Amino acid sequence: MSDLLDRRAIRLAEKAADREEAIRRCGEILKETGAVEPGYIDTMLAREQSISTYVGEGVAIPHGTLSGKELVKRDALAVLRFPEGVDWGGEQVTVCVAIAAAGDGHVELLAALAEILLDEDQARELREATDPDKVIQLLGSIQEEKDSNS
Repeated sequence: MSDLLDRRAIRLAEKAADREEAIRRCGEILKETGAVEPGYIDTMLAREQSISTYVGEGVAIPHGTLSGKELVKRDALAVLRFPEGVDWGGEQVTVCVAIAAAGDGHVELLAALAEILLDEDQARELREATDPDKVIQLLGSIQEEKDSNS
C-alpha cells in the first residue's frame, strides 16, 4: 500500500469552503507527495466541470482528465476527510479519495474503491476515520487489487 497511498497523503481534518477548494487541496497533496506535476490540479478541476466525481456515500473521487496523465509521475492516492462536509453540487461530501494514474490504473483503482463504498460499513468507517492507520487498513484492498492485476 505504501507505494500507492503515502501516509503523508492522508489528511483527516481538512476544511474547504466549496468543491473547487476541496479539489485543489486534493491536488496539492498529490503534488506535495511527488505524485503529480502542479498542472495536474487544473486537469482535476476540468474533470469536475465536465462530470461530477461524487460517487455516493459522502465520497467524491477527484481525478484528472486524460490530458492530465502526462503530468502524473506515479500512480497514487490521497485521502482527505472534511469533517464539516463540503457541498458537492447538492450532495454533502466528507471524504475525497483523489487519484493520480498515468496509465489505465485509475480504472482498477476506481473498481476497487467502488467495492469498499458498496459496503455500507466500510463506507461509514472511511467517512468517520480519524486515524491514518484505519484508512490504510480500509484501502489495503485497493493495493491488493492493483498488485494482482500487475
